[in-house]
Amino acid sequence: MTAPFTGDRIILNDLGFYGYHGLFSEEAKLGQRFLIDLQCGVDLSAPARTDEIGKTVSYADIYDVVKATFEGQRTKLIEALAQNIATALFAAFADIDWIIVRVRKPEAPIAMVRGEAAVELHRVRPQ
Repeated sequence: MTAPFTGDRIILNDLGFYGYHGLFSEEAKLGQRFLIDLQCGVDLSAPARTDEIGKTVSYADIYDVVKATFEGQRTKLIEALAQNIATALFAAFADIDWIIVRVRKPEAPIAMVRGEAAVELHRVRPQ
């Protein structure tokens, strides 16, 4: 096995969702945009060599798991949301060795003129 967070990876960036996650009651009522970036550590040597979809993890399937997890359970903290996504991806795809998930909240309820609040979790598949 390779060292965590090195080697081949599947990358999905700027996955946009509208949801009701957050600590404040306004966030639960009105909702807001969220952006999710993912890196999934997967050995891509077989699909690179064979050019066959059956030899890799489909990024469309990864997206479906992220979407279902995002929409499935409201969380107060984006840290918990990011952990739920990592846990769901490990459960769904045995080939994923590690995950970096970043959850970005462009309209976080803080006084900022520009930018976003975000968290990034680095997780290795539990043994």
